[in-house]
Amino acid sequence: MSALRFSSRFNPMLSNTILVQTKSLLFSFSSFSSSVRKPCKTLCCSTNSLLHTNGGTSNSSPLSGLEDELVGYIFGKKKATEVAHLVWRHVLHKGDIVIDATCGNGYDTVAMLKMVADESGHGRVYGIDIQTEALENTSSLLDETVTQKEVLLVFFSTLSSLSYIYSLFNLHWDSINSLFAFRLVAFNLGYLPGGDKGIITTSKTTLLALEASKKMLILGGLISLVVYVGHPGGREELETVEAFASGLCVDGWICCKFQMLNRPLAPVLVFIFKR
Repeated sequence: MSALRFSSRFNPMLSNTILVQTKSLLFSFSSFSSSVRKPCKTLCCSTNSLLHTNGGTSNSSPLSGLEDELVGYIFGKKKATEVAHLVWRHVLHKGDIVIDATCGNGYDTVAMLKMVADESGHGRVYGIDIQTEALENTSSLLDETVTQKEVLLVFFSTLSSLSYIYSLFNLHWDSINSLFAFRLVAFNLGYLPGGDKGIITTSKTTLLALEASKKMLILGGLISLVVYVGHPGGREELETVEAFASGLCVDGWICCKFQMLNRPLAPVLVFIFKR
């Protein structure tokens, strides 16, 4: 996974929290709101508008139609990464261009590829990781699970984070924007499973990467994050992600978080959907 870090601590305000308690789990769904100093409304979603609107399902949310899957997550029957992949399927189309910002061992890359690959060859997956080991693992998994034609739709980079892409876009935004339309940017924040636990994603460049993703994403696109918090710096990184999402305007974004309350080391799901 890309190594990313920031030392400042944030204390975003959270509102509209649902607590669901089962025999073994306590689950929290929260929407984000941000500081009153923002000039526009910044409540990015509410629990009612996210899943149900006036008794019906909201079509403006990437979570519409996923109620059964989310219930499975609430009751501990689905992993956070499984829910993320299910949400992606409701957002992505064949031929889309997507970014796996933290390739890791390649499971997200493969999932994305299967969702966007088509006969036209227009779909693209850009895989980023600073660790050569991660890119090698991802490449091996691709060779084992997809066709050679599909493998050609994946492009790797050892950039340390999307902040470098952000710099490139600032220099050449007009020409690049006419060629690329990213519908999904996905992050697994933490360390490479089975790798060096000393190499972790960090708050500073995670924030830069999120700023980059916000600019590159098309309307109807999604920033998806699975934030692992059981390692040093993990909680701080989650706070950075929460603060970023809290600052997005309600008119343009839907932002939500899913978290197990009585499993403090469980990964936290964050979805940031561009209206």
